[in-house]
Amino acid sequence: MKSSQSGFTLVEIAIVLVIIGLLLGGILKGQEMINNAKIKNMINESKAVTAAYYAYQDRYRAIPGDDSAANTRFNGAVAGGGNGAIAGNFNATAAPAVGAESNNFWQHTRMSGLMTGIATATAALPPTSSVGGVIGVENAAFGISGSVVCESIVPMAMAQSMDAQIDDGVATTGSFRAGAAGTVATTNTGTAFDVTNPGGTVTVCSQI
Repeated sequence: MKSSQSGFTLVEIAIVLVIIGLLLGGILKGQEMINNAKIKNMINESKAVTAAYYAYQDRYRAIPGDDSAANTRFNGAVAGGGNGAIAGNFNATAAPAVGAESNNFWQHTRMSGLMTGIATATAALPPTSSVGGVIGVENAAFGISGSVVCESIVPMAMAQSMDAQIDDGVATTGSFRAGAAGTVATTNTGTAFDVTNPGGTVTVCSQI
């Protein structure tokens, strides 16, 4: 008796390849949508901080964190220096103090009801951003003058997209700049985006 063997026809193989292609395309598109949502979240986080900053300034005629009369406005608040600049690093985790106005910012805005989170005389830590880093404020970072809001551990590709959407797309110029991850923001002009390392991370800062 002769045994017969059957396999896939070219049409069947083509259909399978089309289905695989559609699945891969759907996965890639889904990942792109997730990344875009994260980018929008990071931008909105910065906007929320900026809105709280100006709302506090409009209400109390003082900069949150630097407000020298905060202890008279809110029970247990630590007053700032009142010199018009937010002292301290954006990612500082010290307890509120005159020399740590970047932490005072969160205490003042939370006690005033403009931001959410824990705010006591001993605790007012900066929140975690949507990508797992720290979001905070300080004065003059990466060559940007005045108050800035910064986020740490931002993926390189997302930082580039944020810069392109809200500024000039260049990491070392404009109102949005980036620098090496893992370091506090300084007065240098930042570091150019490394297009060969899209998976790397950076610290980003934008002008309030």
